[in-house]
Amino acid sequence: MSIALISLASMARRTGLAACFAFAASSASAQTPTSLLDTIQSRGALQVCTTGDYKPFTLAKDGSFEGIDIELAKSLAKALGVEAKFVQTKWSDLLTDMGSGKCDVAMGGISVTLDRQKKVFFSSPYLVNGKAPIVRCADKAKFQTVADIDKPETRVIVNPGGTNERFVRANFKQAKIEVYPDNVTIFDQILAGKADIMIAESIEVKVQEKAKPGLCAVNPDEPLQYGEMGYMLPRGDATFKGFVDTWLHLAKATGEFGKIYDQFVR
Repeated sequence: MSIALISLASMARRTGLAACFAFAASSASAQTPTSLLDTIQSRGALQVCTTGDYKPFTLAKDGSFEGIDIELAKSLAKALGVEAKFVQTKWSDLLTDMGSGKCDVAMGGISVTLDRQKKVFFSSPYLVNGKAPIVRCADKAKFQTVADIDKPETRVIVNPGGTNERFVRANFKQAKIEVYPDNVTIFDQILAGKADIMIAESIEVKVQEKAKPGLCAVNPDEPLQYGEMGYMLPRGDATFKGFVDTWLHLAKATGEFGKIYDQFVR
């Protein structure tokens, strides 16, 4: 074989190898999905779904929102280098809104459950918070346990679509259950004598006890059910979940989380 032919063959091999490497790199890039982390930064905004009816986590007020998770949403947005945009939702619509892309994250006292975990990711839990009753103070002694509550004459009031309603329906088979649509004014129904008891998260009944004289939380530090709260994230996006978990860890480690919590609870 002539020197010219050998040179051409060598060049062809080099060219072929380069093409193979380029194809492999292109294929690898095509197979790597774009994370919501990149989309949010490109968009310049973090879309946060929140119900706005769950003090002290999220409360709609004068056209805006306030609460523990509202301030933490702003902190997460800052960490991403974007602004937080809040999208009001309902408890019954949380999973639908997450699945439709209406929001990047849902925040506002959301309980971690296995049923929800089938459809979404959750951040690392940020709060242990079980179910506890709240009643008129005069009735506190007679509503200590599930058995005490689950009697035909007991009127249990509940907000629709969330874990409060699921707990009530799973545990009370004799008590009268009334679904009340407004989670902000629902506690006033107990004070007015239109209901006897509500089951909610232990932190919420503590806050309502302070806010509404005449109502008493029942054993909030020994709740009827163990529970954890986390932030709802799109299913399958491990990169975005990793960022949120790291931000949450640092917010706790630096004391930022504690300061925000104390602002609305202490």
